[in-house]
Amino acid sequence: MQPLKGITVVTLEHAIAAPFATRQLADLGARVIKIERPGVGDFARGYDNRVRGIASHFVWTNRSKESLTLDVKHPEAQKILKRIIEEDADVVVQNLAPGAAARLGLSYEALSAAKPGIIVCDISGYGDNGPYRDKKAYDLLIQSEAGFVSVTGTEDTPSKAGPSIADIAAGMYAYTNILAALMHRQQTGEGQHIDISMLEALTEWMGYPLYYSLDGAPPPKRTGASHATIYPYGPFPAGDGKTVMLGLQNEREWKAFCEQVLQQPDLTTDARFASNPKRVAQRAALYALIVQAFSSLTAVQVVQRLEAAQIANAQVNTMAEVWAHPQLQARDRWTSVDTSVGSVPALLPPGSWSKGASRMDAVPALGQHTDAILAGLGYGTEQLAALHAEGAV
Repeated sequence: MQPLKGITVVTLEHAIAAPFATRQLADLGARVIKIERPGVGDFARGYDNRVRGIASHFVWTNRSKESLTLDVKHPEAQKILKRIIEEDADVVVQNLAPGAAARLGLSYEALSAAKPGIIVCDISGYGDNGPYRDKKAYDLLIQSEAGFVSVTGTEDTPSKAGPSIADIAAGMYAYTNILAALMHRQQTGEGQHIDISMLEALTEWMGYPLYYSLDGAPPPKRTGASHATIYPYGPFPAGDGKTVMLGLQNEREWKAFCEQVLQQPDLTTDARFASNPKRVAQRAALYALIVQAFSSLTAVQVVQRLEAAQIANAQVNTMAEVWAHPQLQARDRWTSVDTSVGSVPALLPPGSWSKGASRMDAVPALGQHTDAILAGLGYGTEQLAALHAEGAV
């Protein structure tokens, strides 16, 4: 089942936001032609070598694509790129430096003049207008600008998220907007210009802390792995030195927690803890009570009590434990993809299809498909050799 089979995406992309978006399109069957610099490629190829010699970020975001190397500043390479777009592309995606795509003649205005049905998705840090338009943007910087860092971490130390959440947010909004634009074109025949801002994508995800601090109210405090505005909700040590993560959502759960987990039913009528706001205000005192109650129990025993009381809980898993997670194993969520260094494991895209399966093709080596793509455009052996010799491809 490949609902985007027959759709061709040409992408001038690097790092994470755009590659993550176009990988989702490839998962659904789109042909994704990734334009890369000869000899260097997407700079994420050089981030690390942890996947048996190739980069973890690249493996994650680039399966099922074709790699075409072009020096887009070379006149012949520019002709090739524009020909591929005009003849084959349904969608063009780019997250080059601000203004770079327009200088290459790849703006929506320029492309749609020749091809009215084209969909062009520009991904940038701050969008294509406004005072920050030309400002460089990386994931950490957008996490900071969107306020994420200010509410994440401990009281003493603001922290970024481990994964590149600003890139992921922008990539997912690019992906869903492209799908919507394809549906719009199917209904009207019209192309579309999509302008995705990393700042706007992550600010959307900041809705709860923004509303919590509306009209100048204090923002949520940084509380480490604990929830800033619900308590108890976070990590608690057991008597064997291990940590249990748990969370309460309502008064019914608070009553069960006191009676069955802490085995201190009198706490249910303690005025200090009579509502969630009061428990948040008294979190230090309540934390001490919970730790004392858990001090004679192992983590396994704590979890057993939580499960019996139907209180939500979780393990704080390492990466190795996630690779071996029994739920992911039971649901057959792991498969494999080919790379230039052999087969590596890969998580199936979230969402299970009742008919068919997601496309899980190889992660391309740099320029792997260059000659085949150009041969498909009619370039002969001598022409290909000349393009390589000139450094155009």
